[in-house]
Amino acid sequence: MEELLRTNDITLIPLVRTLLNGEGIDSFELDVNMSVLEGSIGILPRRLMVRADQIEQARRLLRDAGVNFEG
Repeated sequence: MEELLRTNDITLIPLVRTLLNGEGIDSFELDVNMSVLEGSIGILPRRLMVRADQIEQARRLLRDAGVNFEG
């Protein structure tokens, strides 16, 4: 698994996961339960991981969709 996206925007991850699922790209969200430690204020980013052999396809998909996912 490789990191595709790291964000504090809670609306971005569901959007990206929907796009990825539409293309048959599996993804896994990390750091979902970190809000327990931070008090749900959103300071700790969540990460979205994809399989290493699908990372370039996923990046291309996000670029084509106009999703800003790189820093």
